[in-house]
Amino acid sequence: MVIEDSNLAELRAGELEVIGRLVDASNASLLCLLPSGKQVVYKPIAGERPLWDFPDGNLASREVAAFYIDQVAGFGIVPRTVMRDGPFGPGAVQEWIDIDPEIDVVSMASSDNTEIRIMSLLDCILNNTDRKFGHILIKSIDELYGCDHGVTLHSEPKLRTVLWQFAGQALTDSEIEALSKLPKFMDLPYLQTLITSEEITALLLRIDLLLESGCFPDPNPNWPPVPWPPY
Repeated sequence: MVIEDSNLAELRAGELEVIGRLVDASNASLLCLLPSGKQVVYKPIAGERPLWDFPDGNLASREVAAFYIDQVAGFGIVPRTVMRDGPFGPGAVQEWIDIDPEIDVVSMASSDNTEIRIMSLLDCILNNTDRKFGHILIKSIDELYGCDHGVTLHSEPKLRTVLWQFAGQALTDSEIEALSKLPKFMDLPYLQTLITSEEITALLLRIDLLLESGCFPDPNPNWPPVPWPPY
């Protein structure tokens, strides 16, 4: 199942006008305008630094895969993201999210907020190795998003996150329902255009293990549980 809507079509249409660069990003991340005036972040594959522990594929494809999985699960955590051509070649293009600077991201991320819990579950599914406080975009108390999913979906367990407050907690009925529908409704041939077959197999296994255990996982004792720096 690949879900389309007018907002995704808008991200794919028209020339990207580069208006700035996100200087804190470790890979090329350009702030652009669409012809409609909508702001987006464009991450060209050509601007990626090679990673020894993510030798397959590219970060942009993982960003798109993360959005797709989030979309099928119905979480709404990952901003709309597409793969398209741009001024520096193909790359991921993601809608820009305006945040509320008055909300303390560390306090919110350390709470039991429902949206934070959904983000934590998504990270377990994606095997996110880099959920920092700075990758949490808080638009309002009731609306938040997660960005920078380029280092997700590895076939080996690499979960590294600042959201460990739910470890060991039982999954709710709605969380189990969301997990259960992923293997049924994900378009695996489409995913295979973005990540490897081995990574898809590992993704399905992580979902099975979450359903089998019925709870959020504990940190892996053989892997650093929190990214550094955490912000």
